[in-house]
Amino acid sequence: MLLRKYEMPWRRPSELLAGTAWMTAAAAFVYMTPDGMPVKLGLCSAAAAVLMAAIRMRQGLHIVKVRAALSGRAMEMISTSTLATYIQQDDRLFLGFGFEWTPVHSQRLYELSKIDYKDYLISPLLQKVLGYAIGRSYVIQPQPDAEIGLPILHGVSPVEKPLYRPLQNFEGGTVIVGTTQAGKGVMLGNLLTQAIKRGDVVIILDPKNSKRLKRIVMRACHDYRDPDTFLWFHPAFPEKSARIDFTFNWQKPTEIASRLESILPPDTAGAFTAFAWSAVNVVCQGMVTLERRPNLMKLMRYIEGGIEPILEACLRRHYQTLFGTGWRSRPDMAHLLDKSSRGLIKAPSPSASADLLAFVAYYELLLPEAQHDKVIDSQIGVFRHNREHYQKITANLLPILSMLTSGDLGKSLSPNPFDPDDERPIMNFEKIERGGHVLLMCLDSLPDPSVASAIGALALADLAARSGMRYNLGGYRRITLAADEVSNVINQPLIEILNKGAEGGIYSIVAMQTISDLVNRLGSQDAARMALGNLNNLIAFRSKDQPTQEFICETFGKTGIHSMKVGRNTASDGHLSDFTSVTSQQVTEELDDAIPPSMLGKLPNLQYFASVSGGRLIKGRCTLLDPGPENAEEAA
Repeated sequence: MLLRKYEMPWRRPSELLAGTAWMTAAAAFVYMTPDGMPVKLGLCSAAAAVLMAAIRMRQGLHIVKVRAALSGRAMEMISTSTLATYIQQDDRLFLGFGFEWTPVHSQRLYELSKIDYKDYLISPLLQKVLGYAIGRSYVIQPQPDAEIGLPILHGVSPVEKPLYRPLQNFEGGTVIVGTTQAGKGVMLGNLLTQAIKRGDVVIILDPKNSKRLKRIVMRACHDYRDPDTFLWFHPAFPEKSARIDFTFNWQKPTEIASRLESILPPDTAGAFTAFAWSAVNVVCQGMVTLERRPNLMKLMRYIEGGIEPILEACLRRHYQTLFGTGWRSRPDMAHLLDKSSRGLIKAPSPSASADLLAFVAYYELLLPEAQHDKVIDSQIGVFRHNREHYQKITANLLPILSMLTSGDLGKSLSPNPFDPDDERPIMNFEKIERGGHVLLMCLDSLPDPSVASAIGALALADLAARSGMRYNLGGYRRITLAADEVSNVINQPLIEILNKGAEGGIYSIVAMQTISDLVNRLGSQDAARMALGNLNNLIAFRSKDQPTQEFICETFGKTGIHSMKVGRNTASDGHLSDFTSVTSQQVTEELDDAIPPSMLGKLPNLQYFASVSGGRLIKGRCTLLDPGPENAEEAA
């Protein structure tokens, strides 16, 4: 049984010689039949010879076909109109061209690793002859020697076909892994083009500002949507960017504090992060009480400058609610106001007005406990806090807020709808969803990685909150979230999106280079593994990092690999005619990686291995998508 499973195509096609011999024999039988051989015997012998020739030629051609594919496939560029012929059905995803990887392909690859594959390549002329003889599908445009990678990785199968998988298989999230320039961006562009055609709301986080990706997305919007649905955000080009308010959508004021907490650098004990959350929450609660909408610039103003303006406004409203319009004329309040105006009440803050000191004294000393308000209690706690200590424990918050509110970026992230001189659109994730927009956020991480990381993390925190709203309310539109170089922006909200986002209609695609990048960002190998564990599908391009290779091969699993051992033994007892000869063949099977880890570092550009649909393993290649002329971007 094992011998039947064992296959060795990397050899000379000796079956073709046998087939030629059988054809010669058939011709001889036909030739000899009129010269004395019985007709029936001659024709039957010729027919048998032709049958054997057909069997042997078929076996030999199979070897030739398999060897013909060893030259690989050259990179290919297709137009958007050609791509449209492959993505006509919105309920399935087009993954390029390739084949399903089986144990047969693993066996062939392991056998190839033992030999010099160049000795078994088929000449281009013979490939053309083969194509005309048995079908044009076998005519291959070989991979040029100048291209990166081994052609045999795609050449273990002589035939490829368009690869499709049901769209629902990708609800669990997809991770694209590969070193730089290996093909991650090309795959991302193809997947996003299909998402735009399906009518998804598309949100893209691109830390490095890929011009090619922008052109592909704009081309897809032009082909399948209204071009006005495309939105672009870039911190370095605020005059061309949309304005986005990441604090616009919330159900509880505490959500805003949680979003800002998610972009803070972690501290060991968590005390500074917890106090930063409390400081933001106190300001947000006060602004909501005053019916003012929080944004980043307002939060920065009140956290850095002090809580006094909000506290004074909240106390005025509270007293008017309790005592009516004449509350300042009450004897006890008038006495405290007079005392404060003469400087007889000690001020914990130099920015506190005389009225505020009197209002706080009345609240703490004369107002019954039953008439206190929890929001005001929290604000007075901040007001009474030592100012120097307060600044120390909010030291990790203020730099982040300063980065997000400085210069033109502050106007982009904290838009003023009443500014008549700023005509840029003001967006938020709810508005983007309702309008069916495609948002490309270029974070500009190369010149300013800290700001890029903060913007990306804040956007993900807002989107996670929006996902929770969608989950609670239902009736949502599908969102495709794509994060390139995910190690630059990953945070706890993104992990929550990966874990639970599908329930809220958010389907994620993330791209990264190595696991080590995630470990560096999240702090530990376990945290990185936990994040990756929320992604059901893996698409692996060329990877040189050993831990990443091990993770990929671990995901791909193992398969049975056959090995043949041939033994020959002769012996003689001294007499010339007395000797023995033994020839043995032994085929053994053992479990090994379905894809050898070393081969992951030898993949050509745009070629990948993928584990999709719960363990289905495929070998594929992407095609470059023509994004149109380079001046299309400037024209838009």
